[in-house]
Amino acid sequence: MSITINVQKTFHLFFVLLLLLILTGLNSCENSKSTEAKVFRYNQSSGIGSLDPAFSKDQSTIWICNQLYNGLVQLDDSLNVKPAIAESWEIMDSGKTYTFHLRKDVLFHENECFQNKTRVVNAFDFRYSFARIINPKTASPGAWIFNEHVDSISPFNTIDSFTFQIKLKKSFLPLMGILTMQYCSVIPTEAVSYYGQDFRANPVGTGPFKLKKWREGVALILVRNEHYFEQENGVQLPFIDGVRVSFITDKKSEFLSFRQKEIDFISGLDASYIDEVIDENGALKKEMTDKFYLKKSPYLNTEYLGFNLSDNTYNKDIRQAINMAIDREELIKYLRNGIGKPAVNGFVPYGLPSFDSSKKVVHYDPEKAATILKASGIYNSKNPITLYTNETYREIGLMVAKQLSKIGLEIKLEVNPGAVLREWMVKGKAPFFRGSWIADYPDAESYYAVFYSKNGTPPNYTRFNNNEFDKLYEQALSETDNSKRFSLYQKMDEILNEETPVIPLYYDEVLRFYQKNIKGLGTNALNLLQLKHVKID
Repeated sequence: MSITINVQKTFHLFFVLLLLLILTGLNSCENSKSTEAKVFRYNQSSGIGSLDPAFSKDQSTIWICNQLYNGLVQLDDSLNVKPAIAESWEIMDSGKTYTFHLRKDVLFHENECFQNKTRVVNAFDFRYSFARIINPKTASPGAWIFNEHVDSISPFNTIDSFTFQIKLKKSFLPLMGILTMQYCSVIPTEAVSYYGQDFRANPVGTGPFKLKKWREGVALILVRNEHYFEQENGVQLPFIDGVRVSFITDKKSEFLSFRQKEIDFISGLDASYIDEVIDENGALKKEMTDKFYLKKSPYLNTEYLGFNLSDNTYNKDIRQAINMAIDREELIKYLRNGIGKPAVNGFVPYGLPSFDSSKKVVHYDPEKAATILKASGIYNSKNPITLYTNETYREIGLMVAKQLSKIGLEIKLEVNPGAVLREWMVKGKAPFFRGSWIADYPDAESYYAVFYSKNGTPPNYTRFNNNEFDKLYEQALSETDNSKRFSLYQKMDEILNEETPVIPLYYDEVLRFYQKNIKGLGTNALNLLQLKHVKID
């Protein structure tokens, strides 16, 4: 262990010195007035596979691409869609045509592909970037965001140099949320032509930071984009000089580095440290409050138990009884240290505009659950029910089994690696399983799509098939009035609560720990890392 830590510290020291040398050469006039570079440091334990936004399918790539690129629109911390490169837009043709008016002062990063110069972003760049996403040759995992929705003949159009248009097959209101995803970042065709496959390591975007150095698996360094177009209160963003990303793979070592103030921020916490840092109410312990800050927020992640309905192994009575017999409050208190909210409002988590906290659809009632089972003739059955899960959620499975034993159900855990569990869910080999669903974009449609019968697996692991639900889902997709759309969502919730294809356990929360000298680090329900507003004292 001592050897590992020494190696990590050696790398850390080397790249801090390298970064300081890099930053010294930037804005020499300004640096003469400043005694120290302001560098935000975070760790990415899972590594980063690419800096190409077309491959931003996981959190590590999304986080770094969010610093390097911009799209038409962006999200604020409340998940409201705001202008980015598009300063305004109109939705026309009964929701099938979206027209965006672009800013005329947005520049790509200076780069060799422009002969070490730059140029202004235009509508043709968006047409190229979006067409590249759906081009099979790109093999982007994000092709799905457009493939099922955009017009098959003329999906992306340039009206003029600064007017860009998207045409859909039919109205799809969640499109604006999808356009905030990093898949929809704008890139120049010159960069892809110049670098080819190496574009993954030579990003050219418009974002608040630009790449200076990336040694894969060791460190990645970003520096301030001095030509960035956004301002805050009349001051150009970003406020800091750079970003350094380390790649410590062990989460315990990551937290140790945070405690030693070698990194400025971590998201989430290794289970071995939860009792030391978090009290039973999910708050930072008093003895920790003078060391660093904690911010909590909703996280668009619902943890649940699901049923494969294709063979009707477990009928509706059993499903409803299990739903009533699980004490979610106890689960969060004793296994999660108060992190998360009981999922008593349905499958869609809190943090979305359509979420209605007053509408409680699940009530803990073990006595009623036992009565239902007795009427079904399976109370105290000798045949155990198998719950398929993975090692991470073993303790939750054990608590659920203990709670269900009180109503006469014996639960047996089948623990498998996560990849095996997902394969069995896809192939229908897990009649009763633990799952989770994290939204890709800030609209409840992302959750209802899990139960649309025309969707395969994923996302419809339960094989749920309900004609009335499908009609409401399709109607909601074309509804442009939010209040009417939310009303349709509530009707869909009623069907899901009645049929119980899944048993929501809890809505997750984002935990962000950061040093005392860090200001302006927001938080949001997508756990998107936004560093352009950050200041370092």
